[in-house]
Amino acid sequence: MTKILVVEDHVLVREAMSQTLMRLEEEVRCSGFKAADEALAELERDPEWDLAVIDLMLPDMNGFSLLAILAKRFPDVPAIVVSALDDSASIQRALKAGASGFVPKSCSSEELLDAIRIVLNGGVYTPKEDATGARRRSGAPVQDRFGLTTAQTRVMELLAQGRTNREIAELLGLSEGTVKVHMSAIFRALNVTNRAQAVLVITRHGSRV
Repeated sequence: MTKILVVEDHVLVREAMSQTLMRLEEEVRCSGFKAADEALAELERDPEWDLAVIDLMLPDMNGFSLLAILAKRFPDVPAIVVSALDDSASIQRALKAGASGFVPKSCSSEELLDAIRIVLNGGVYTPKEDATGARRRSGAPVQDRFGLTTAQTRVMELLAQGRTNREIAELLGLSEGTVKVHMSAIFRALNVTNRAQAVLVITRHGSRV
């Protein structure tokens, strides 16, 4: 039996991911956790897990910190990141922190399963590129249209999830002052004056978070 931990704070995403993972093979056990501390407690209780699938945006600690803890305390449990933050810097940071794979949330279920098979077999998986050599990006439509930087795009994606400035600061390892600066730049770029208007523009232009 293949045992997989899914660490994702959004219930619908977590349930959908678990349903997809059940298609991996006949005998798969998936257990979902909404926070890093819950997953770590389970690993302390039973370290015999085959894989951890984690999001980078968690309520109690960012996924990069969780990856580092897993690599140090549970080195025999490989981890694969499934995240909306799929820019090159995030991918490289995740791999450096100990991830064995990175899958954008915009990918298909088959690509997710392929990635997991590769990691379970001891390999490393990174996102595929399209025919032009450019990697798919979940936030690309808004970023390209309004000229947002990578840092601003990360803040924008969390803004679209309804995160507060304090939550965004904690998740991205920034000060609240820096988040406010990014937020002001996003508002100017989107030509809006508040968070609600920004979310409306982001949604209208198809940003998936």
